[in-house]
Amino acid sequence: MEDYEMYPYKENETDRTTWYDVIDYKGLHLFSIDDGPVYNLFADYPHNMSSEEVAIFDSENPYWADFFEDRKK
Repeated sequence: MEDYEMYPYKENETDRTTWYDVIDYKGLHLFSIDDGPVYNLFADYPHNMSSEEVAIFDSENPYWADFFEDRKK
C-alpha cells in the first residue's frame, strides 16, 4: 500500500480499527486493526483476516458487517 498517499483516522477515539483516506483514488476502502496489516475492505474482508480481527471489525463497523454478511456463510 506504499504507492498511495494515505491519511489515517478513527471513527471513534476508542476504536481499534483505523481507516485510511487515500488521496487521488476513489472507492478504495483501506483499514487496519490495531495498526497491523492494511486490508482492502472489498478484497480482503473477511477471508484474509483472523477471526479476532473480523470480530473487532464487525463490532466497530456494523454497517459493513451487515453489508458483507453473505461472505461469512
